[in-house]
Amino acid sequence: MSYIQVRGVDHYYEWITEARKPEPSGKPVMVFLHGWGGSARYWESTAWAIADTFDCLLYDMRGFGRSAGRAPTPAISFGDTPLSYELDSYAEDLADLLNVLGLKRVYLNAHSMGASIAVYFLNLYPKLVEQAVLTCNGVFEYDERAFSAFHTFGGYVVKFRPNWLYKLPYMDRMFMKRFLHRSLPGAISRAFLDDFLMADYDAALATIFACVSKQAAEMMPQEFAKITVPTLLVAGDRDIIIPAELGQRAAALNDIVEFVVIPNTAHFPMLEDAPTYLKLIREFLEVESIQQPIIG
Repeated sequence: MSYIQVRGVDHYYEWITEARKPEPSGKPVMVFLHGWGGSARYWESTAWAIADTFDCLLYDMRGFGRSAGRAPTPAISFGDTPLSYELDSYAEDLADLLNVLGLKRVYLNAHSMGASIAVYFLNLYPKLVEQAVLTCNGVFEYDERAFSAFHTFGGYVVKFRPNWLYKLPYMDRMFMKRFLHRSLPGAISRAFLDDFLMADYDAALATIFACVSKQAAEMMPQEFAKITVPTLLVAGDRDIIIPAELGQRAAALNDIVEFVVIPNTAHFPMLEDAPTYLKLIREFLEVESIQQPIIG
C-alpha cells in the first residue's frame, strides 16, 4: 500500500498500468475520483480496462477509504490555504497531489461527489486537464424543506454505522440496492459497505452538507457554465441519487459538455454496464483500444 502526503494529510494512492508496476510507464495519465462514502476501489475494473492506453492513478480522498483516520478539522490550515470539507478544498487536494507526483497534464474520470470536485478543478486548473469524464452528476434547484430533511437523514446515517453491519447476511446488497439497477458481484458490494463504514465521521457528514446545499445549488450551474475543458457527462437512466435529467440540465449550460445516458443503469453505470461505458469513453477520448474490464 502506498501513501503520499497531500496538504499535510496522508492519502492512499496506487498506479494501475499495463505492465502491472507501481509507477507510471510514460503513457498519458488518467486520474480517477470516487464519490461520497466510497474509495478508489470501485474504479479498479475501469482502470484495468484502459491500462493499455493510460497509466491510471487512483487515490482515496481525504477522510475516505484507505485515506481515512482523523482528517484535519476545518480550523487547521496548510500553508496559506485552509483545509475544509468544501468541494473546492478537495479540488486543491487534487492539485497538490498532481504537483507532488510531478504530473503536468492529465485526463480526469470522476464520479458523483468526485465529479462535483472535478468541475471545480477544471475551472481552477484548466491547463492541467486534457479531457474529463464526469459520471452521475448534475445541477439541482434549492429546496429548503427537502434539503433540511436530507441533512437530518444523512446525519443519522453517518452517525449510526456500527461495524457489525458488515457481518449481517446480505447487508452489502441491501446497502447498495438504492444505488443500483443491476446487481454487482458480492465482493464489490462488500467493498462498498466496508468503505462506507470506514469513512471519517467529520468528512462524511461535512461533505453531505457541501454537496447538497443552497451554495451548491447556486454555484454548480455557474461552474458548469465556465468549463473550458472538453468534457463528457455520463448518466444512468435509472439513477435515483442524481437523476439523468439533472445531468442533462448541467450539460445544457455549456456547449463543450457532451451528455449521454446509459439505459438500464443507475448510479454506477461504469460497473452496471461496463462495455457500454467503456465504448462511450473510447469514442469521446478517440481511443481505439480499450479492453473489457476485469471484475472481482
